[in-house]
Amino acid sequence: MSGATPGPLLEVDGVSVRFGALLALQQVSLTVQPGEVLAIIGPNGAGKTTLLNVISGFYHPYQGRIRFAGRDRTWLRPPDVAALGIARTFQNVALFRGMSVLDNIMTGRLLRMRGNVLLDALWWGPARRQELEHRAFVERIIDFLEIQAIRKTPAGRLPYGLQKRVELARALAAEPQLLLLDEPMAGMNVEEKEDMCRFILDVNDEFDTTIALIEHDMGVVMDISDRVIVLDYGRKIADGTPEQVRKDQAVLDAYLGVAHD
Repeated sequence: MSGATPGPLLEVDGVSVRFGALLALQQVSLTVQPGEVLAIIGPNGAGKTTLLNVISGFYHPYQGRIRFAGRDRTWLRPPDVAALGIARTFQNVALFRGMSVLDNIMTGRLLRMRGNVLLDALWWGPARRQELEHRAFVERIIDFLEIQAIRKTPAGRLPYGLQKRVELARALAAEPQLLLLDEPMAGMNVEEKEDMCRFILDVNDEFDTTIALIEHDMGVVMDISDRVIVLDYGRKIADGTPEQVRKDQAVLDAYLGVAHD
C-alpha cells in the first residue's frame, strides 16, 4: 500500500450511535490493521451495517472518535471520507441500472478526475490524456474481475451475483486504501460465493487493499479473514482470529440465542 502509516489504518474509539431511544452501537472500539481482511459478524440487528455507515460518514456518532491513517475523520461527510481513501459496497446493490457496466465502474473514478472545464468541453490536451488513463485503469479492473463479456451490458439486466461483482469493481475504481464490503455474498449461490471469495483475497493481495467486510456465511468468514470482530446488541463481544472467535463462549451464546442476564 502506498503511503502506509505505522499503526492501525483505521481506529474506532468508543463509538456510540443512537436513533431516538435505540442505542444501535454502544462504545464500540476496534482497529483495522494495514493489509488485513477483517470480518465483522453478529446476529441480525447487532449493529454491523450501522458500524460501516459510521466509518464511511453516512452516520455520525454522538460519542467517540474515528481516525483514518492517523487523522481524525469523525465528522466528515461521505464524499470527504471517500476522498481520504475509503470505499464501500452496500447490502442492497446500488448500481445505475440503466447504465452499462463500464459506465457504472467509471463513476467510481469521479473523485480522482481533475481537469479544466474548458479543456473537458473541447476534448483536447490534458483532459484527453486523463480520460484515457482513467479508462485504462477501469479496463484493468474489468479484466481482473473477469467481467469483459458484460462491459457494455446495462447493469439492471445482469443477474444478482454479477451485479455484486460490478459494484465491487466500482468501489475498486476509486483505488481505496480501505474497502468496506456490506454482505458481498448475500443472495449468491455456492459457485458465485467461491468466485467472490477468490476476488476479495486477490484484491487484498494484488491491489494491497485493506478490507473490512460484513458476512453471515461463517464458512466464508473462517476461510478468508485474518481477524473477526463480533457484535451483539450494538456491543463488541469478541475480537480475535477466526479460530479464537469460533470457540468464544459469548459468541456461541449470541448465535445460539442463549438468554442475556
